[in-house]
Amino acid sequence: QVQLVESGGGSVQAGGSLRLSCVASPYSYSTNCMGWFRQAPGKERERVATIYTILGVNTYYADSVRGRFTISQDNAKTTLYLEMTSLKPEDTAMYYCAAGIRRGNCYIGDQVEFVYWGQGTQVTVSF
Repeated sequence: QVQLVESGGGSVQAGGSLRLSCVASPYSYSTNCMGWFRQAPGKERERVATIYTILGVNTYYADSVRGRFTISQDNAKTTLYLEMTSLKPEDTAMYYCAAGIRRGNCYIGDQVEFVYWGQGTQVTVSF
């Protein structure tokens, strides 16, 4: 069982920045595709960014965040980050950390079974 605990959410004005953190306890080599998802009220959950944690490669970004968000991990692989810059009101959502079992390429969403989820951290971006 892997526990994921997110932090770092908050309220910012458009154009601002936030950094989300997700601590995995314990880190599991079997769930080595980790990432961030978000869900806004009335909308479907969206995969924001994912990374293959063993090598720190195969990073995926949704088109809506590419160039503004950066996913990374610490050297111990126990903490996942999402650096968010140039935030827009449409980035407002609950952000969830997830850890998944890679069936193929971590970059391809339907080749990953995300089995562990955090409780979420709210990000609110105002005009």
